[in-house]
Amino acid sequence: MTQPHRRPDLEPMKTNDSATFLAGTALWAVAAIVLLIVQPSPDQRWWLWTCLAGIAGGLFGLFYVRRRNRRAPTPPSDPPVEPSTAVPPNTKNLQ
Repeated sequence: MTQPHRRPDLEPMKTNDSATFLAGTALWAVAAIVLLIVQPSPDQRWWLWTCLAGIAGGLFGLFYVRRRNRRAPTPPSDPPVEPSTAVPPNTKNLQ
């Protein structure tokens, strides 16, 4: 039985995760500032706490992404070489 042709694995897309977390955190901060200016009624104060939780989550995500990027291994300068076979060559016949 023949195996179907398998496509090579794709490389992960390079993204700027720090900018994404910064933008999201900034939006939560703007929403919190608007709520502090508008002063919602006491039974609607949970909106402000939601914004504060969004800011805290964004700061944690920013810390996590920057730490991950610092620890990431540097990409190799040469592409990896695929082995031609899993069986070692017979060295007795080479002499």
